Order: sequence, then C-alpha cells, then structure tokens
Amino acid sequence: GNVLAGLKVSALLLFIALGFAFGTGSMENLGRAAGPVAAGSWLFALIPVMFTYAGWNAASYMAEEIRDPGRNVPRALALGTGAVILIYLLLNLLYIYVVPVGELASVPGSVLDVIADRLLGERAGHIMGVVSIISLAASISAMTFAGPRVYYAMARDGLFFRSAAKVHPRYKTPAASIVAQGVWSTLLVMSGGATALTTYTGFAVVLFSGVAAAALFVLRVREPDAPRPYRTMGYPVIPAIFVLASLAIVVSALWTDLVVPFQAGTPLGPSAAGLLVIALGLPLYFAFRIRQKA
Repeated sequence: GNVLAGLKVSALLLFIALGFAFGTGSMENLGRAAGPVAAGSWLFALIPVMFTYAGWNAASYMAEEIRDPGRNVPRALALGTGAVILIYLLLNLLYIYVVPVGELASVPGSVLDVIADRLLGERAGHIMGVVSIISLAASISAMTFAGPRVYYAMARDGLFFRSAAKVHPRYKTPAASIVAQGVWSTLLVMSGGATALTTYTGFAVVLFSGVAAAALFVLRVREPDAPRPYRTMGYPVIPAIFVLASLAIVVSALWTDLVVPFQAGTPLGPSAAGLLVIALGLPLYFAFRIRQKA
C-alpha cells in the first residue's frame, strides 16, 4: 500500500514538474476569468472535487490498528489532506496553464489525457495509462484496508450482519467484509460509467462527511467531559463552515438530480440514486438497533 501510494504521488508530481518545465502554455491563462457561473453549477461541480479529497478521513477507520492513535491519526489526516491539496492545486494550475479556463469545459473526455497529449505528444497515452493503473491500484489498495473496517466496527457493535465482524484466523483481517465490499464494488462498476459513479458515490461522501462533522457538535454536548487528546482547530467556526458547505452541496445535487428531473418528467440523476440506496439502508439500521436493544 505504501509503495503504491508513493508511486502514485511521485508520478503526479513528476508529471506536474515536466509540464511546467517543458510544456507549451501561457502563464497569462492563470489570470483569465471564464465568466459568471451559476451557484447551482459550481456547487454541483464540487461533488467530484470532494470525491478527490474522499480519503482525508480514512486513517480514522483504522485507528485501532495504529500505534499511538491519539498522536498519529491526526498527523496522518493533516499530512494526507495537505498532500492532496498541494497536488490538486498544482494539477489544476497546470491544466489552466496549458488550456485556457474557458476551453476546459468543452474538452472531450479526460482533461488529464488532453493535457498529457499536448505536453508529451503521441506517447502520452501510454504514459498516462501507466499512471492511471498505478493510481487505481493505489486507491483500491487503500479502500480495501479502510472500507471493510467500517462494516467490521458496525457488526461488532451489533449494527450490521455478524459475519462482517469475522476475522480471518491467519491474516487477522475482516475477510468477510473485504469480500462483500469487492462484490458490491464490482456491481457498481458494471452499473454505470465513471462520471455517473463519481457523482453517485461523491454525493454519499459529501453527505456523510457533513454528518460526521456535525456529530462533533453533538458529542461535545452529550459528552462534555470525555477525554480528547486532539481538539479541533478553529472550533466551532471551521467545523460549522464545513457542515454548511456540505449541506449546500447536497441540496444543490438533489435539486439538480431529483427535483428538476421529477418536474420535467425525465430520468433521475445519480445523486438521486445515491439517496435512494442510503434510504433503503435505514430500515435495516433500525432493525439492527431494535435487535441490539432486545
């Protein structure tokens, strides 16, 4: 996992460095405005942006398996988020350096592929293919570690199927949860294209990230004397801004993918599908809560 993550970061940083050093572009592009954008459009566009940052909280899923979590988990979250911010901003600066912001919206297919083609020529496809494979492998590896730990913790607390809490006798991993996540991920990949899946899963990421941040306020009230080895920077202003921003993005996505299509009689969008799947899980959750109290 560390090797793949290191290769992914190194490949992206190398691409950025080569792009600015040898690519054909103009720094004047960075100062050009693309014109006015409707609030609903840029809020909806923030879903894939938030999806890019989706791993910022993954280290907390594995806190029980980390040495000195009170010290190392906040450090991992801060360093990981900082690295993603740096790479994300540099990549977008490179995009605008090569292609004026007004033209980016009309770029067909992957922006990264178009930028690579302009910077590296005919070999760009082969190079970016390797980078994409490394990037996907690193993401799969990370979520194979992090995701199943959520199902494991839920099952251990009596809020999910007991089989999800089973630990492999040899590898000491939540094997059943890993297999279940693999099956579900395969079904998602077979159900739609990359853009739809990004919006579908990105909607859930934004929703639950906002809920997680809102839980901070609830826990401060319910458990005011609980030990807190780490205190949130800028509390309560920064968490409140994050919660409000998440709420605005979720409402905008539902308006675009649920309300507008419903009024027009057209098919619902991927955000609506994500909300439906989440809603279908609520009866299951309450059933486990009832069984837990019985």
